Amino acid sequence: MGTFRPIRIIISGGGTGGHIFPAVSIANKMRELNPDSEILFVGAEGKMEMEKVPAAGYRIVGLPVVGLQRKLTLKNILNDLGAPFKVLSSIVKAGRLIKEFKPDIAIGVGGYASAPLLWAAQRKGVPTLIQEQNGFAGLTNRILGRRADVICVAYEGMERFFPASRIIMTGNPIRGGIVPPTPQTREEGMKFYGMDPAKKHILIVGGSLGSGTLNRSVRKWIESGCPGGENLELLWQCGRYYKKETDSFMETVDSGLARSIHWSDFIGRMDLAYAMADVVISRAGASTVSELCAAHKASVLVPSPNVAEDHQTHNAMALVRHDAALLVKDAEAPGSLMDTAVKLVNDEARVKQMENNISALAMTDAAMTIAECAYRLLDGK
Repeated sequence: MGTFRPIRIIISGGGTGGHIFPAVSIANKMRELNPDSEILFVGAEGKMEMEKVPAAGYRIVGLPVVGLQRKLTLKNILNDLGAPFKVLSSIVKAGRLIKEFKPDIAIGVGGYASAPLLWAAQRKGVPTLIQEQNGFAGLTNRILGRRADVICVAYEGMERFFPASRIIMTGNPIRGGIVPPTPQTREEGMKFYGMDPAKKHILIVGGSLGSGTLNRSVRKWIESGCPGGENLELLWQCGRYYKKETDSFMETVDSGLARSIHWSDFIGRMDLAYAMADVVISRAGASTVSELCAAHKASVLVPSPNVAEDHQTHNAMALVRHDAALLVKDAEAPGSLMDTAVKLVNDEARVKQMENNISALAMTDAAMTIAECAYRLLDGK
């Protein structure tokens, strides 16, 4: 597209962690294209974005909006009773922000925090672009998509949720450095994590906070003596919430078995973790699925049952339908997850086929594609 003129951009979204990284990634690309562009984030007061966005170098304003809670407790009932008033207050505040900031475009990345800002922007005639990360569109984006000018998606078949004429397939922005492994990066990953290159390797990722289901599945397999794991090493991210209990559990494990299990609450160099892994076990969040595609990794996915509209199952099935991943249901994971993963990692031909299949689904540099969509919208192309 040539040169990119400076523009004023509001990026709104959050309330849940999965929306923050794509938002920051889009902002980084916009700033890279023209450092003189003005970028303002809008999120939900008290949520993760209010900490993570300033840490990334951007200004953010919080709205009092809250999400509806589905579980029936007194606290949640009180939250839901107050939600409509907070939404109205948020819409008023969003209107003031738009009047003061005068954005050329408003970009929404999903989550309830984006609703008041994008709703107000649409009614004030500000061009809007929304980015839907999941294979099953969230409620906020489904509502906003009725009037959004451009809808950027990462999965096929999104015409179920949005007007087909405004959909553009862009993929999801992912963190830098997630690329297909080379012999050099694989060797670097082995050294970094202290792995034996002669063995096969499974990476288990339960998120920064951890996954109780994945951890229980691994512990049960270890307690059974690691069947099928004679030539296997694990790199296990147990998560911050589960670090103490995992440490205590591993103290009870036979030292011979324990030497093949590397665990920590957080994996900082995810690029090297992917590079050294033969198979990945993970939840099926949108960003994770996009990273697996970019890294060309065979995987066993366990969709979380604790997310709205079961969208992780839809994300996982987008890979399963192309024989690019295996799916194990959350309720069945403690009994079958590790056996499934061990069987897969020992079948080199199957792993290779899944790597080939998932590589065809990778969409690289999604942030650049989304940024170009924004400029085309503003330039009327």
